[in-house]
Amino acid sequence: MAHLLGGENLTVSFATRTVLDGVTLGLEDGDRIGMVGRNGDGKSTLMRLLAMRSTPDSGRVTKRGDVNIGYLDQSDVLDGDLTVGAAIVGDRADHEWAANPKIREIMGGLVGDVDWHANVHALSGGQKRRVALAKLLIEDHDVIMLDEPTNHLDVEGVAWLARHLKSRWRAKQGAFLVVTHDRWFLDEVCNRTWEVHDAMVDPFDGGYAAYVLARAERDRMAAVVENKRQQLVKKELAWLRRGAPARTSKPKFRIEAANEIIADVPEPRDSVALNKMATARLGKDVLDLENVSLDFDGDAGRKLFDNVTLRLAPGQRLGIVGVNGAGKSTLLRLLNGDITPDAGRLKRGKTVVTAVLSQEVKELDEVKDLRVVEVIEREKRSFNVAGKELTAGQLVEQLGFTKEKQWTPVADLSGGERRRLQLLRLLVGEPNVLMLDEPTNDLDTDTLAAVEDVLDGWPGTLVVVSHDRYLLERVTDSQMALLGDGKLRDLPGGVDQYLELREAALSAGAVSGGSGTGPTAATGSAGTAPAGGPTEAEKREARKELNRIDRQLGKIAQQEEKLHTQMAAKSESGDFDALSELNAKLQELLSEKEGLELEWLEAAEVLGE
Repeated sequence: MAHLLGGENLTVSFATRTVLDGVTLGLEDGDRIGMVGRNGDGKSTLMRLLAMRSTPDSGRVTKRGDVNIGYLDQSDVLDGDLTVGAAIVGDRADHEWAANPKIREIMGGLVGDVDWHANVHALSGGQKRRVALAKLLIEDHDVIMLDEPTNHLDVEGVAWLARHLKSRWRAKQGAFLVVTHDRWFLDEVCNRTWEVHDAMVDPFDGGYAAYVLARAERDRMAAVVENKRQQLVKKELAWLRRGAPARTSKPKFRIEAANEIIADVPEPRDSVALNKMATARLGKDVLDLENVSLDFDGDAGRKLFDNVTLRLAPGQRLGIVGVNGAGKSTLLRLLNGDITPDAGRLKRGKTVVTAVLSQEVKELDEVKDLRVVEVIEREKRSFNVAGKELTAGQLVEQLGFTKEKQWTPVADLSGGERRRLQLLRLLVGEPNVLMLDEPTNDLDTDTLAAVEDVLDGWPGTLVVVSHDRYLLERVTDSQMALLGDGKLRDLPGGVDQYLELREAALSAGAVSGGSGTGPTAATGSAGTAPAGGPTEAEKREARKELNRIDRQLGKIAQQEEKLHTQMAAKSESGDFDALSELNAKLQELLSEKEGLELEWLEAAEVLGE
């Protein structure tokens, strides 16, 4: 495999902390690498170095001269004053990008439901992320680096991105490096995994599941070595302590050897140990939504929920998926009694004690001036966890807050730390119905595994809204979907069934949860359908036509590539008669391609009117 780029002896320090220490690694053609590690261990720092967006304190990054690198930052880097179209394709004319089937596929997959003429600053977080991804992916890059690309993407968007990355290059061409907490995504697209920890990088073959198995074996072997080391430490220390403390006749080399052994004992990794906590007793009745209807922000013409009934049973573990804007967070607020439906009612069991982990974790704003341990002490001074009495300090330490971090003001915590603290704050309240709204946001894979561990043993009723299908399939027993049509659908087939329903709904012209016109409408002059525009039947026919043309263009692209290969061979052999015949076939093919592209634009105009 051809070498694309690499870093040699990379070292980066912030203040007194070394984030990377002499790291050497590289990317080659065919590499599909996922990078994992705890928050703050240097994943994004390493990616910026390899993308040549920052400079190491020592060491260097080199790349092959012709290698083109595409990089997606975590932060929003789009110009908010640009329209969606201008942000993605710049000043290119419509026919320039619309004639390219690869670009059309990216547009349809990421921004098909986004208003092409809207300003970027008016978009939601998920829409901005998809626009930024589309801008990156339509360009030809040899290496793509994605820092948390799945943030703000729904299940459907994550599945599309995985399909795109798997088919973007041939098996031994191109490379990508991705940082994400989405374990399903890592398993789906990666053939190698880099674990960043303790200022170094450990490589593993395979995706997330293979990495977990390999790391478990590595840790098991390390535990055996460490046990032997500890036995030797105890033996040497016991020998040193024998006799009078002032005695100096012991051989100096034995004292030095013992000190070296002690000094060589590594500091324990900051593990997160979450234990099952007590819950209030839960009766037979939990939470029931009966024939509930709710309008969009008081708009009586649009239903967010239309005659929805949902009954939660004791100990039920329910996962909720759905398109952005379909009402997933609102459903949790209805269940918690935070908002009142326009019709129908919420029936609440007498013994129910609810707790909701919100997306923004704004509940911590009221205690932002307190320190971490003080927040928990306000709830209780001591806690019974797994039969043991723990102080607030011991409890937060189990959640990964070191003794130093316990005295950090809440206002100075990172997003992942705030989420961990709020989850613990909810658990110590001993609820029996726990509702989590996108709980995986800002959490690293180790912390996610620990959170899943505590949710595995959660004895109460659990409702999880998430785009993380790995989490949903791990901690919930059943799933339901909100498709944006006001209904709540059961998913016996899980997330795969949801994706099938979405695909069927889109192909049939069903409500998709987005209200704007996508890039297929870029050739039109308005973002909404004028009076007397195409009917739904005509739009469905146009969509079928676009799919047919895309398939034909794909076949033509294969035939074109085959002809070019044959022409190159005939040119080398000097068979100019055969070369002339092949060229004639190529011209016919190009003419057919041009006609299909015109048909594609006409069908796109129907959808864009």
